[in-house]
This record gives sequence, C-alpha cells and structure tokens, in this order.
Amino acid sequence: MSLFSVFDVAGSALNAQSVRLSTISSNLANAEVVSGRPDEVYRARYPVFAATLDSVLDSDSPAAGVRVTRIVQSQAEPRREYSPGHPLADAEGYIYSSAINTVEETANMISASRSYQSNIEAMNTAKHLIMQTLNLGR
Repeated sequence: MSLFSVFDVAGSALNAQSVRLSTISSNLANAEVVSGRPDEVYRARYPVFAATLDSVLDSDSPAAGVRVTRIVQSQAEPRREYSPGHPLADAEGYIYSSAINTVEETANMISASRSYQSNIEAMNTAKHLIMQTLNLGR
C-alpha cells in the first residue's frame, strides 16, 4: 500500500462520516416533532458502514476504504403522550413523537465529528510525509 492510498482511505471515511453527521442532524431536528398517528412519526435513521477492499487493475496494491451500504430506520416504538387538547391528538386524545434520545444523538454527533477530524489529521500527516520525502532530494 503506497502512501498515496492514505488519501483514498481517509477520503472515503470522510464521506462516510459526513453521511453519519447528516443523519444525526436530521434525527436531532425531528426529535420533538409530533403526529396524530404512530405510523406517521419520524423514525431515527442510521447509516450502515462496510469496509471495502477493491483490487486496482493497474496496481499491485489494493484500494481500501469505507462506504455507506444503506441507511436504516429505527424500529423503536414512538412515544405516546396523552394530550387531548393538542390539535394533532387522535380520537383517544394521544399524540405520538419519535423515540429519539437527544443526549445519545449528541454523543453520536461528537463521535462522528472526532472521527472526521482524525481522518483530516491522517491526510495532513500523509501530506507532510510526502513533502518531507520530496525535500530529501534537495
């Protein structure tokens, strides 16, 4: 694996973490949205990652990385709250909201942000090493 492959691996990880941050922000934005029916409630979404290892035809080294295979919805039951005066309440007086834990989502956001920063740092380190190698010939 060449030093240049670090850019491919880190780049694919940056893309995956970007998708993760987008789904987390969507979850947080819809955490307090209510509905009159449980089947209409927003359900949290989570990306599923997979490692990739594709052989490159013109090279002896494989290209590796990570990709988002799909985005799944949470199967958690929506929260049910008795609020007969709410305009969205059903015939029994209940409203429904998503079962999103904002503290857990915030912790996931911090984790994704740190992973993103780590991959940026890996790319910067690889760039620095390449520059140092080029300066050896001077």
